[in-house]
Formats: sequence, structure tokens, C-alpha cells
Amino acid sequence: MLEDVYECRERCVRAVQSKDARFDGWFFTAVLTTKIYCRPSCPVAPPKVENMRFYPSAAAAQQAGFRACKRCRPDASPGSPEWNHRADLVARAMRLIADGVVDRDGVPGLATQLGYSVRQVQRQLQAELGAGPLALARAQRAQTARLLIETSELQMADVAFAAGFSSVRTFNETVQEVFALAPTELRTRARKGTTTAAPGTISLRLPFRAPLTPDNLFGHLIATGVPGVEEWRDGHYRRTLRLPHGHGVVALKPMPDHIACQLSLTDQRDLAIAISRCRRMLDLDADPVAVDDLLSTDPVLAPLIAKAPGRRVPHTVDGEEFAVRAVLGQQVSTAAARTHAHRLVRQHGEPIEDAAGGLTHLFPTMQALAGLDPETLAFPKSRRTTLTTLIATLAAGEIELGAGADWERAREQLTALPGIGPWTVESIAMRALGDPDAFVASDLGVRYAARDLGLPEAPKPLTDHARAWRPWRAYAVQYLWATGDHAINKIPE
Repeated sequence: MLEDVYECRERCVRAVQSKDARFDGWFFTAVLTTKIYCRPSCPVAPPKVENMRFYPSAAAAQQAGFRACKRCRPDASPGSPEWNHRADLVARAMRLIADGVVDRDGVPGLATQLGYSVRQVQRQLQAELGAGPLALARAQRAQTARLLIETSELQMADVAFAAGFSSVRTFNETVQEVFALAPTELRTRARKGTTTAAPGTISLRLPFRAPLTPDNLFGHLIATGVPGVEEWRDGHYRRTLRLPHGHGVVALKPMPDHIACQLSLTDQRDLAIAISRCRRMLDLDADPVAVDDLLSTDPVLAPLIAKAPGRRVPHTVDGEEFAVRAVLGQQVSTAAARTHAHRLVRQHGEPIEDAAGGLTHLFPTMQALAGLDPETLAFPKSRRTTLTTLIATLAAGEIELGAGADWERAREQLTALPGIGPWTVESIAMRALGDPDAFVASDLGVRYAARDLGLPEAPKPLTDHARAWRPWRAYAVQYLWATGDHAINKIPE
């Protein structure tokens, strides 16, 4: 039965009765008597056990005829961590759906990217999530519509098409069905006692599972940021985004119980995709309790975790961009890597205007970099060859580093390229592919931390020791890095 898809019924009941926010996004509780579905931490009094039904996705609850609770807003809970630490078909499909593939290319496009038939994809999603790709994409459109209704001044017809609906009628019917309120009622309800965002800007809160230590997460993004593409301004990490229908600028700021997010988009249809990529970059759908519980079994890591629990892995909004930056960062300092990347951006990036700050370009596409003259690169010939070969391979579409990538296949393909060794492959796996078990054993920062903590310093014995940290070795790397006095561990004052 669908209500038993993820965990046993008894465990779900305990989570609901204790209002345990750690399970928000893992499953959804539907109430037979009210026909409402909630997140486990809903503040209202728990229903009778016999009236509870459990679903693995909001889409499944909606398909069963339940509407979203107006108090706890289950559609806005953190996403399931399952999709970020698994590499199977369902997890890859969910990452692609979140990235808007179904809305852009339909279910056939999703299946093509996954390398499976439409029937196989539909069957596996239905079996595990209780809903097919169209229903899952519909649930995402409903949430996007709600955000636009509540945070923008767009006319409702514009909201409908920006959220991906084919008609205003379908938009109205879906919003009414999912939220039990008409679009105009949603807007009126949201505006009571609040102020709207600046024109052209969408302000929202990105939820996460507590705890979250933001120091290394934001510190890493800021310290390694490429000038013109990324910046730290007025307490916000800001960067440009290349999106399917245009471009955008996002400003992100850590708050005690959420991440404040301001988005400026040239096309509102990119809202859901931009949010998904920002959540992925900040690793907001992680399950820090599960990660820290396992890593704390190592007596060396336990004090580091107790001091600052909930460290996240800083990911990226564009896998191909990060792969290029990883090669630029081979055997050089953080400052030198930023300088090399900035030169590429100035010469090959797409200029943009940023009225609110100092961002100037989108990071160049692989097609734009394909004509790069190696003689203009200020580093050794062997690394020039590595970079131009990587760019040519990515421009030809021969390696997939996006949301739906096959992690092991990508590793094999990267390893086959000249000049790309274990450090580069695992760095890309950790930050671009999002593999939570990626491990940069040869990284100098990791080795120095291991030495200072009394762990094996050499890559092989350190890797042997780190087997006990699986499947969360990428998170162990964050705790090891955090022991050093480096800018990546600090948010600027």
C-alpha cells in the first residue's frame, strides 16, 4: 500500500504525534475525515490514528483526492533527501523533474535523458512514489504558482503560463483543487500584514532540515567565487544563473530557520528551476541528523560534529561550469583559480546587467569556450590540453553532468580524459554531480586535517579508514576542511 512505501506505519504515526520536523518531506500525512494532507510537523492537533494515511509524495496525496493544509503548507516543506543521495532511476528522474525537464520536453524527453523507455520510467515512479511523472510535475507547477501568486505582482494569467500551465482554466482548477482556495484568495491571504517584494524581484524562504551550520557552506561559495559571476554583498551571496528561458540573479542569506532568497528573472517560467538549482547548490534537502549520527560513531569526527553540526556540501548550479573550474583549480591556490576563471568569463561569458550589485556576466557555455585559443591560457601546456579536451567533450554532449547524470558513468568518462585524476574526478562528483559519498582523499586540506587529527595522511590508508564514513564521505570532507584556518570556512563580516 502507498501509505507503507517509505517506513512502517508505526514509525510514521510516532513522527506525526511528536510533530517531528526531521520527517518533513520524507512523507505526507493525509487525514480521511478532512481530506487534507499535511507535513509530519503540522502544528494542529494530530488526527486519530485510524484516520491517518501516509503518502511518499505530495503528488500521490493530491492524486488520492487530498488538498494541502493551509497551516503547515506541506507543498513548501524541504524535499526528500532520498533524491540527493541515491543514483538509481527514480532518484535521477526526480532530480530532472525538479529541474523542469517534464515541463520543457515532456515525459518522452525525461525518458530519453534517463536512457529508459517511457513505460519503464512511469512504472518505477508510480511504484515508489504513487504518482507518475506528469502528476509529479503538476505538483511542482502548483507550488510554483503559489509562490508567484504570493510573492509577485504578476497578473493571474501571467502567473499561469509562468508556472507552466497550458491554460488559465487548468491553472485555476489546479490551484483550487490543491489548496482549496482560488488564486485571488491565496494572494489576499498571503498579503495580510506583509509587504510585497521590489518590482521584478521574487522574495521567498527556502526551508531546510535543522541543524544547519552555514559557515563552510557560504564561506566556500564566497571564497571560491568567480568575480563577475559571484559576489558577497550586503550579507548576501549573489550569483548569476543561466536558465532554460533566460537568465537570473539570485541573492541568498542564511537565517536561523531558513535561507532568505531573492530572485530576479528575465522569464518567470524559470522560477521553479531556479529554486531547485539554488536548493541543490546549498544542499538544503539533506538529512543532517542521519549524516551526523553515522559520522559521530568515529571518535575523531565526533567532537567536530558536536561543535558545529549540520554541515552541508557546497554544490553548484551548473555541473559543466564546475568541471571547468575544477580543472582551472588543479595544483594552484584558490586565488589563482579565481583569476583564471575570471579571465574566461571576461573573454567568453555573456554580459548581463545587475542594477542591484556588481555582477557582470553569465559563466560561458561550453559551446562559447569551444573556440578557446590554448595559447591564451596562462598555465602549463599539459593543463591547457586537459581543459580544451574537457570543454570539447562537454560541448559535444559526450559527458552528462546535469541533475540526471549517472554518477559512475560520469566518473569513468572523466577519468578517461587526459590530465584528469582522482582529485578532479571526486571534486566534480562531490560538488557537480552531488554524490554524497565522493571522497577527495588526495586533497591537501583533507590530508593536513587528517594529519592534525591523528588519522592516516596518505590517500590509500585514509581511504581505508574512511570506509566507515560511507555513504556520507563528502560530508566528512566538510568537517575535515573546517578544521583549517582558511577563508572557505568563514562567512565574511
